[in-house]
Amino acid sequence: MWMRMRQMRRAWLRLARTDAGMTTSEYAVGTIAACAFAAVLYKVVTSGPVSDALESLIGKALGAQF
Repeated sequence: MWMRMRQMRRAWLRLARTDAGMTTSEYAVGTIAACAFAAVLYKVVTSGPVSDALESLIGKALGAQF
């Protein structure tokens, strides 16, 4: 049992050492993907029907009687 635990620990340590983090190219691709997602989200939120729905929702929330 102890031998198996020792083997598992060694394997885990080997795996932990192999990945040092993202490289510059991975950061670049992640940044581009985040910007593209933000652009699509901006277009959706500023579109006519969604913008009208958000304005209506905010108007109702601010005009609520307590």
